[in-house]
Amino acid sequence: MPAYRAVVFDFFGTLTRSVQRGPQHAAIARSLGADPDAVVGVLDRTFRARACGRYGSAEATLRWVIEQAGGHPHPGAIRAGVPARVDALRADTQLRPDAVSALAAVRRRGVRTAVVSDCTHELPAFLPGLPVAPLLDAQIYSVEIGVCKPDPEIYLAACDALGVFPEDCLYVGDGGSHELTGAAAVGMTPVRLAAPDLANHLVFDADTNFAGRTVRSLTEVLTLLDSVPVLV
Repeated sequence: MPAYRAVVFDFFGTLTRSVQRGPQHAAIARSLGADPDAVVGVLDRTFRARACGRYGSAEATLRWVIEQAGGHPHPGAIRAGVPARVDALRADTQLRPDAVSALAAVRRRGVRTAVVSDCTHELPAFLPGLPVAPLLDAQIYSVEIGVCKPDPEIYLAACDALGVFPEDCLYVGDGGSHELTGAAAVGMTPVRLAAPDLANHLVFDADTNFAGRTVRSLTEVLTLLDSVPVLV
């Protein structure tokens, strides 16, 4: 039998390859009358607050970011900018080659799956259309529940959605947002994905002191499901 009842995955940098902002972001900034470099500065320093939904809806958040960067956009431009942001984030996102096969293999073992992501409004808009979506039993987004990793609430929300205890869960992530130590603190078993491409990954609050188990690919996670005895 598998050693765990559920595997909880991070999204950006875990189910996806490394992420960097593509050229569409600069084009959006210019269309809204703001300097692209100024917008990037605002995005970087406010990621956590935006990912917790602090500035309201997608439209309200985008307006706030542009105004902080010196722009004064019209409401119609902001409305057009919101789907443009979704398209830009989707363009930045490339699933790992083994993401679908690994998730499918996890589920064939009778193990449930979830994604837990620190994210802004864009990810909930496009993840349901990705090939991994039908293979996830739960999708937990920080922007929807109002807390970011490593807050215990975000991990426990996944457990509630899956109907499992934290001790039943393997947590797999690249280590952003101190997610691995946060997972361990609630009782999950954390595993760092240390894929080679992550050297170029856009990451905030990296879990640099984590010294636990590491895998190099999502496929390696399957060996962890099969190799650890079930605790009763």
